Amino acid sequence: MNDLTIRNGRVIDPANQVDAVRDVCVRDGKIAAEPALDAPVLDATGLVVTPGLIDLHVHLREPGRSDKETIETGTRCAACGGFTTVVCMPNTSPPADNAGSIAFIKQRAEAVGCVNVFPTGTISKNLEGAEMAPIGSLKRAGVVAITDDGHCVQNNELMRRALEYAKMFELPLMDHCQDNSLVSDGVMHEGYWSHLLGLKGWPSVGEEVIVARNIMLAELADWHIHCQHLSSARSVRLVREAKKRGVKISAEACPHHFTLTDENCKGYDTNFKMNPPLRTPRDVEAILEGLADGTIEVICSDHAPHCAFEKEVEFDKAPFGIIGLETELALSLMALVHKKLLTLPQLVEKFTTGPARLLRLNKGTLSVGADADITVMDPSREWVYDVNQTASKSRNTPFHGRSLKGKAVATIVGGRVAWQEK
Repeated sequence: MNDLTIRNGRVIDPANQVDAVRDVCVRDGKIAAEPALDAPVLDATGLVVTPGLIDLHVHLREPGRSDKETIETGTRCAACGGFTTVVCMPNTSPPADNAGSIAFIKQRAEAVGCVNVFPTGTISKNLEGAEMAPIGSLKRAGVVAITDDGHCVQNNELMRRALEYAKMFELPLMDHCQDNSLVSDGVMHEGYWSHLLGLKGWPSVGEEVIVARNIMLAELADWHIHCQHLSSARSVRLVREAKKRGVKISAEACPHHFTLTDENCKGYDTNFKMNPPLRTPRDVEAILEGLADGTIEVICSDHAPHCAFEKEVEFDKAPFGIIGLETELALSLMALVHKKLLTLPQLVEKFTTGPARLLRLNKGTLSVGADADITVMDPSREWVYDVNQTASKSRNTPFHGRSLKGKAVATIVGGRVAWQEK
C-alpha cells in the first residue's frame, strides 16, 4: 500500500507558499486532503517536511561504467541524501545519443531504481560536437533536456542549430560551459595556487566566454539555455545582467563551488579536482550572492563517481569529479540557511520548484493529487560524514570526516519510504 500520514511536521511547500505545522496525507501514492483509513503514521514532530528534493545534475554511469556507479546504487545514494528525483547526464559509455539508450536507462530505473530517474540526451552524436544528435527522437524517447555535459559544443553554428531544434521540441538545453582553446589541459583554477603548486591552470575566462556565447544564442533563438555548475564571479554577473534583460538563461551551482576554494588543492588531493575547478574566495562570494538574489535558481550535486584507482594517481592524471548526493543538502544548509543568506523556504525552492520549473517536471509540490514524493529533514541535525558508509559504489569526496549540520531523515517516493534513518 502507498498510504501514509506524516504528522506534526513543519511543512514547507514553496509551490503553494505553505510554511506551517500540519499533517501531510498520502493515499494511493498521491498527496491527499484526508488520511487513508489505517494508514501508517510517521511522526515528524520537530522536523521539516518538504516536497521531494530534485537533483537535476547526476551521473549514474550506466550503461558502460557500472564499476563506478549503477542506477541502483546511484538512486539509493540519492535517497540517502533526501532526493526523490534525479536527472541523469548522457555522458555514459556509449553516450545516450539515441532512443535505444534512453529506453535502456528508463527500463533499468523502473526495475532497480528507488527514486525517480529522468534521462537527458546529448546535443551532439557521440558527444563529439561535430554532428547534431537526433533531438526529435530523443524527445519522443522521453528525455527532459539535452546536454553534452562533460563536454562543451565548441562549434557555435552547431550550438545555434541545436538550440533551434530544442525550441521546436520544447526541450531545455543545458550546457557545460568550457572553451577548450582557453582551458586546454588545465587541471585547477589558474591563479596564485596553480602557480605555487606547479599545476596547469584552468582560467575562469574559459567558462565565461561560453556563458556569454550562450546568452547571445538564447537571445537570438528566444529559447532557454541552462548554464551548468557556474564557478566564476563574472559568469554570475553575466547571467544576472542577461536575466534582467529578459533573456531565457538560467544557472545552477554545486555545493563544492560555494564551500571550497582553490587553496584546498594545496595538498595535491585529487578529491579536490573537479570541472569546473574550485576557484577563489571572491568567486565563492559571488556564487553565494547569486544564490541569495535569485540569479542562480538551482542547486545540484554534479554527482560524479570514479573508481579509487582512477583518483589515486598524480593530480594531472586524475579524472575530474566528486560524489555529492549525500552531502549536498547539509552543505547548502550550512552555507546558506545557517549563515542567514537564505531562509529555509528559499533554499527548498532551489531543490524543488526551481528544477521542476526549468525542466517542466510535474514534481516539487505537495499539492493535492501530486505524486507523494516527500523529503523529511532535520536542519539542525549534527553528524559526521563517513564516506565508507556511503550508498555509492565510489568514494571520491573531499568531505570525508567533515562535521555537517542538517540531514534528511526520510525519503518517500510515490508514498513508499525509499529510505529512512535508522
